[in-house]
Amino acid sequence: MNRESDWASEWSSMDGVVYLDSAAHAVMPRVTRAAVMSALALSERPDRFDDAAFFEVPDRLRVSLAKLIGASPRQIALTTGASAGLQVVAQNLAWNRGDRIVIAAGDFPLQYATWKPMEARAGAELAIVTPRGCFLTADDVIEAMTPRTRVVSVSHVRFDDASLLDVARIAAACRARGALLVVDVSQSCGAVPVDVKVLGADAVVGAGYKWLLGPYGTGFFWASDTLLEHLPPGPFYWTGQKGDTFASLNMVDPEPSDGAKRFDAPEMATPFNLNLVALSASVDLVLRLGPEAVLQHNHALIDALFERLPEHCAPASPLERATRGPFGCFTAGQPGETAALFERLRALKIFVSLRQGKIRVAPHLFNSLEQIGRAVTRCR
Repeated sequence: MNRESDWASEWSSMDGVVYLDSAAHAVMPRVTRAAVMSALALSERPDRFDDAAFFEVPDRLRVSLAKLIGASPRQIALTTGASAGLQVVAQNLAWNRGDRIVIAAGDFPLQYATWKPMEARAGAELAIVTPRGCFLTADDVIEAMTPRTRVVSVSHVRFDDASLLDVARIAAACRARGALLVVDVSQSCGAVPVDVKVLGADAVVGAGYKWLLGPYGTGFFWASDTLLEHLPPGPFYWTGQKGDTFASLNMVDPEPSDGAKRFDAPEMATPFNLNLVALSASVDLVLRLGPEAVLQHNHALIDALFERLPEHCAPASPLERATRGPFGCFTAGQPGETAALFERLRALKIFVSLRQGKIRVAPHLFNSLEQIGRAVTRCR
């Protein structure tokens, strides 16, 4: 696929609506809807279900996600979102009093909700990095690290300004200091090429309902082999055991998988799980389209947006493509004026997000330069 018309055909028409909010929630593709309908049909006739297919969908999804991020399927757990993966790390590490956790100021709330309680629970210390410039950089994060730093937890692409972090540099600093690096790729994976070997992180978490084009309540957790070896055994969903067929499951004394499958969210099995079926179909489409194509397309649209903004509006994301993710943000003067413009755009059926006082424009392959032009015109 190399033309906008080809790309757009993967989604149903939105009848005059300009949807520029893929960073908030994906528009379900046609192929995903078809997969869900097939799963619903199976649910209407469960007599046609064969136990041999019990693990077919999760196994296929693990393979697809692994291909997308340059990993091994055994390193991937299927979760209900990015938070679930982050909590696996927080809850399973053996903490020492005084361990330091580094996160970034203003990052997505899952960072605070996961790591702040570890101060009271484990005696850890939460260090919150404030950027020296307009956008967080690898240098900001590295300078906040000390010999007591145990975990660095950051977003690959920031939800509130689209800045793209040089994760590989942070990973090198973490290795030198013996710290773990956990990266949230919810705002990049599917729309930015992600290779866990290049990132160098110890763990990666991601939501499935944004750039992976899946439904809410889906996500994944990737862990390096080294981290998997050091995470202790614990309670697990009963299908997260060794064995890849229903007949081989141990119902009395199950032994957890030595891979990430032992961290699967409950019910992440069978074709009867509509969310699982939907995410599997969506990820396969993401692989066919290619994150590179999404990023190139979106960069062109956001460049056009920034170039055409009226004088009272200003970009609030990096202008350089190399440091910007798959969307862009802007402001319209004072916070009240920005909020008013956001409401006006939505009233005109131009759907964007208002995040941290910025209007976030997050297109996808079904959007066009004409639609960006229409949005800019309404900003005047």
